[in-house]
Amino acid sequence: MPLSPLVGHDALRQRLGDAVVRGTMPGSLLLHGRRGVGKQRLALWLAQSQLCSSTSTPCGACQGCRYATELTHPDLYWFFPVPRAEVSDCSPEEALAYMRGVMRDRAKDGGLWGPTSGSEGIFVEMIRALVRAAASTPAMGRRKIMILGDADRMIAQEGSDQAANALLKLLEEPLPDTTLILTTSEPGALLPTIRSRVVSVRVAPLAPEELRQWTEADDVRAKIGRIDQTILERASGAPGALLAGTSHDTAAAHASLWLKALRGDTSDRFIAVLSEKPAGARGAFSDALDALEGMLHERLRAAVDDASPHAASLTRAQDAIEGARERASHNVNPALITAELLRELRLLGVNA
Repeated sequence: MPLSPLVGHDALRQRLGDAVVRGTMPGSLLLHGRRGVGKQRLALWLAQSQLCSSTSTPCGACQGCRYATELTHPDLYWFFPVPRAEVSDCSPEEALAYMRGVMRDRAKDGGLWGPTSGSEGIFVEMIRALVRAAASTPAMGRRKIMILGDADRMIAQEGSDQAANALLKLLEEPLPDTTLILTTSEPGALLPTIRSRVVSVRVAPLAPEELRQWTEADDVRAKIGRIDQTILERASGAPGALLAGTSHDTAAAHASLWLKALRGDTSDRFIAVLSEKPAGARGAFSDALDALEGMLHERLRAAVDDASPHAASLTRAQDAIEGARERASHNVNPALITAELLRELRLLGVNA
């Protein structure tokens, strides 16, 4: 079964597609943006663009496109967080074979996957497999595309330093026939040595009408059913939020409590801070930051459309949330992050 068609990101796709046609695509790319906006799906589209044999990329009809959308192209490698037990002590060949199998499983579902669990990660065996695959000769086309999804989930292990150094060398000096695409929802969690070696591209949430269009596709509707307007609005432009189901609802409720505290007095904000757990900044807390960013992004979109003077403060509010996410990526106490974030948002007038 081919991947569900990519919806939205039109301006970004145009830029990336032009770079492919002109031959100016960077060898190492980092797609970053809030969780669930479709970064890995966009990376797969970009891979298809480079594996397409047509001059109008991606044409969707050539053999390269068909194999890419079925996740069976021999020159497309996709690594993403998996359970530790599945790759423990695997050779690079065994780890690669396992990832090929998981790719096929995702293709059977149209590529409509939910968020990975907190226990899953990108382990040293997978990095070794990626580096080994990058050194191989393209099997079918002129290029190899390596995708490392949720790259911030790389796990430090015994022997990982050597693999990490090999990855850094690959990012800094990519082979002429290889493109590496990393994705992350937490760029601050990546090593500075990685961030300095890639070209960063922000992936924005979908517009409301684009998200609605995505939910109306037959395969999407078969996966998540009919979505009412309230749930659609809570997703805030992130298809992955709808695939996540109840976990996103919990994050949205968490973010709503912060907004409620901003409308209240000092005691309300104090209670909001004290209600945060002292650990887990990179789990449910980060999901709540994503939900809050989505809510304020919708306000910003409306403010820009109405030429509202609040647009500037809402833009700065997005920066404040990004700062909170940066602190969360370093596992700072969520209560401390919340206190600072609420203070910043209140000063910006985000209180409704």
